Amino acid sequence: MALPFRGGGRFNPRFQRQQEPEHRINDRIRVPQVRLVGDNVTVGVYPIEEARRIAQQQELDLVEISPNADPPVCKVIDYKKFLYEKKRKEKEMKANAKQSEVKEVRFTPGTDDHDFDFKAKHAEKFLKEGNKVKAYVQFKGRAIMFKERGELVLLKFAERLAEVGQPEALPKLEGKRMFLMLTPKTGKPKQKKEAAE
Repeated sequence: MALPFRGGGRFNPRFQRQQEPEHRINDRIRVPQVRLVGDNVTVGVYPIEEARRIAQQQELDLVEISPNADPPVCKVIDYKKFLYEKKRKEKEMKANAKQSEVKEVRFTPGTDDHDFDFKAKHAEKFLKEGNKVKAYVQFKGRAIMFKERGELVLLKFAERLAEVGQPEALPKLEGKRMFLMLTPKTGKPKQKKEAAE
């Protein structure tokens, strides 16, 4: 005799929503001992039962944050709050990545030193803010005959900003413009601080 259909199986929307959590938490952690970290715990290696008990006493979750460590590292935290914070940070990082712009700096083959320094300072600020800088030399009329001068201006510009930016390629001539794209260097200031310590 066929049993009545109760709406179970993979077509039931409730089953689809119950995804495997991103991290193993509480009873899903199946190792004999863990290294426990967190705000209100004594950091150390504990048997899994004791680690769970400590989390329960604080009405928090035991979350495995480094499963490949030996023993695995677990943190006593509010798991929902932890996921919320993680998503918020990821959103912020995406937003910051999108804000990166290309700033333009214009020169002529005969740009004087004062003007050059002024523009280089602006470009340095743009690079430090995480923006790309497109520097270009505009040739007017017969000035195109002095394209070597334009190239020298751009190479001097790249050299001046070597600490904060790096050229994507050598200066390139397109029509009556020669341009050079600089991208911000990442992680350099931090390394200097570490060296100073």
